[in-house]
Parts: sequence; structure tokens; C-alpha cells
Amino acid sequence: MPDQTTSETRAPGSPAHEPGNRGGSAGGAREVSRRALLGTAGATGLALGAAGAAVGYASAPAGAAPLTSVGAGRAMFHGKHQPGITEGLQARGHLVAFDLAAGAGRKEAAALLRRWSATAGRLMAGEAAPHGDTGVARDAGPSSLTVTFGFGHSFFERTGLEKQRPTALDPLPDFSSDRLDRARSDGDLWVQIGADDALVAFHALRAIQKDAGHAARVRWQMNGFNRTPGATAHPMTARNLMGQIDGTRNPKPADADFDRRIFVPASAEPAWMANGSYAVVRRIRMLLDDWEALSLSAQEAVIGRRKDTGAPLSGGDETTPMDLEKTDAKGEPAVPINAHARITRPDRNGGAAMLRRPFSYHDGIDQDGTPDAGLLFICWQADPLRGFVPVQRKLDRGDALSRFIRHEASGLFAVPGGAAEGEYVGQRLLEG
Repeated sequence: MPDQTTSETRAPGSPAHEPGNRGGSAGGAREVSRRALLGTAGATGLALGAAGAAVGYASAPAGAAPLTSVGAGRAMFHGKHQPGITEGLQARGHLVAFDLAAGAGRKEAAALLRRWSATAGRLMAGEAAPHGDTGVARDAGPSSLTVTFGFGHSFFERTGLEKQRPTALDPLPDFSSDRLDRARSDGDLWVQIGADDALVAFHALRAIQKDAGHAARVRWQMNGFNRTPGATAHPMTARNLMGQIDGTRNPKPADADFDRRIFVPASAEPAWMANGSYAVVRRIRMLLDDWEALSLSAQEAVIGRRKDTGAPLSGGDETTPMDLEKTDAKGEPAVPINAHARITRPDRNGGAAMLRRPFSYHDGIDQDGTPDAGLLFICWQADPLRGFVPVQRKLDRGDALSRFIRHEASGLFAVPGGAAEGEYVGQRLLEG
């Protein structure tokens, strides 16, 4: 769980700790933030309850107040980049991988992505699914719903498109800390769904599953959550299930080199990946009983940051640069040599950086009373060999946190750029 890539993402130019923002990707279509909706609803009448009347699904009943809170947030489906990458953390998430059915190939995959894109576009606008809508989300606005699609390594052989498979999609190397369940790893197709309302997120998941029809079957599914927008008295960086502030050093869209680090350039090969990104997905179980047995000072030494404020142990506040040379009264490094935050610094990993946008998960209690809980780690980068891999190799060799986590599933997916109006995601690959 690299510290340098662990944060809620922000809109370009937004404050450092503004989890309510739903900003668009740099250079892409701008999303309508929750704050913007709140600030303009009274002055201009911009509210999804009223606007929804035009589409007939998210409209409020006669006499009901228009949506002006969490449900009013809306992300755009069409744009330079796919949604679900640069938006702020959402309260609910579903990750699901599909394998193409026996006999299904490029033609069936193209039809499936066309269906999925049409469904995602409508649901993200607060409208009903194109066909067979269940009505589960009928009373809600878009709730910042995003739906993101990606292709796994195996997809290209299944569709006869091996020559179009990017070298960046080569399988990740093995790490000594891996305890991977292959049945819950990889997949031909990957879908990420996020929303600030659980029913809206489930509604999208069900619609995507139904759209798969006979073309693809679910390989695995994982469900996650984050803090709900507005649940804290003031905007702040998120906490993970270990109680740590988790995300201080994440790259931000306002950074000058953000696009270069996170998105594939328009001039890159293969051309169909222009403006896309690569997602590494890891199910990381937290050994919470062992972690919670540590004293507060021991937990802080493992991470290298204070638990209450997120400030580095070398002093200052959360955003103060870490002083790696500072020592304590005993002459020992103030930030331990094997502290997670120290090891994952970009300047200690050849400048490697990735945009991390995770969900926590809890899948119940084992028979011995151990919670099956942790992090659905999702990170984005222009090239995983320059982003995730070097950092994870460094962690694998001596991270103090490794005693308290276990990597149980893994996947790498090529996520193409966004679809223009009238296009579907992946069209340049499947019809190129």
C-alpha cells in the first residue's frame, strides 16, 4: 500500500483536502462537483431533480425538494479519459472481472462493449438502463456514479488481437509477499463501478452483469467502500481500516507532470491506448488482529507517520516534507529505515509514481474470529513497469508493513481512453 500513491484524487486546482470534489481529468471533460451543484442550485435552479425531468428517471415527484446533496453529483461518461480515474473517492465500489464465453470472439466483444457503454452513459446521467431496468435506483440521482472498462492480457488472444496487445500489459512479476488466489485474479475484461450511494452502485453492477448476456461470464467480483462525503466535520484525507490517514502523497491532477505519469500519451503505440491508463488491482488483506495488538507508537513507526494527523515522524503537519536525515534523542532516524512511508517515496524509487484510488473491503469474519478485511488497491499509471512494479519490489524487500498485510489477488488491465460522443469504449481497438 505505497504511501506516495495513497490519496483521494482531486479536481485540477482544488484544495489539497477536498474529498467532495468530483473533478474531471486534466484536459478532459469537467465533472460537475457536489460543491458546484450545491453552490449553484439556488441561484440557477441547477438540480438533478429538475434536470432529470427531461429524461424521466431521476426526476423528483411533484412537490418533492430537488436533489441538492450527495445524489446530485454527476460525472461525465464521454471525454478524453474514462471516468473513475481522477474523480474523488466514492462511498461504494464494485470491481468485477469477466471472461469471454466459449466461442465468443472479437465480434461478440465489440457488441458487448457497445452495450456496456450505452448502459454506463445512461446510468451515469441518472437515467434508466436502456432495457430491462430494475428500478432499484429510481428514486436517486446519479450519485457521482462512474463505470470504467479495461482489458486483461488474455483478452487479446481470445479476440485474435495479439498484435494489438501493449507490452505494458505483460504479466506482473512474482513478489515474495504474494499469496494469490488465481481464481480471483486477472480476467479478460474488467469493470470498475463507483458511486456515493450503495443502491446506485448495485443498480449499475446488476445492469452490467445482465448486459453481458451469453457473451461473457463473471470470473470474480469484489465489493468495497469508503467514507461517505459529508460524514466528517471538515474535509480531510481518507483513513484506511488500520486507522491511518491514507493518501498524503498521491499525485494530483494539478501537478505539471500528472498526465505524463498517469496517462498514455497520444503519440504512443498501440494507438488505441492513447489517453488511456493501466490499472493494477490488488486485494490486500489487513491482518487487523496483529496490527491492533501493537502500541500506538509501534504503529506509527511501521508507517512513519503520526496516526492522528498523518504528519511525518520527523515533524510538521500532514503535508510537511519528510526529513529523512532527522534523528531522535537516541540518534536513531526519526522516520525508521523500514517505515512504509519512507520506502515508498518517489525519490527513493527512481521517481516512480502512480495514482492510487482504492476501496476498503470487509467480507465477514472467519471461523477463528479473524476479520476478512483490508484494501482493494487500485492504482493508475502510464506504464506499470515505471509505476507499480519498482515500488512493490522495494516494499517486497523490507517494508515494515509487510508483516501486517497479505496480497491475495492481483490483476493488470489496459484501460483505453474515453469514448467520444457516438463511440463506445474500446472501439478503436475492436474496429481498428
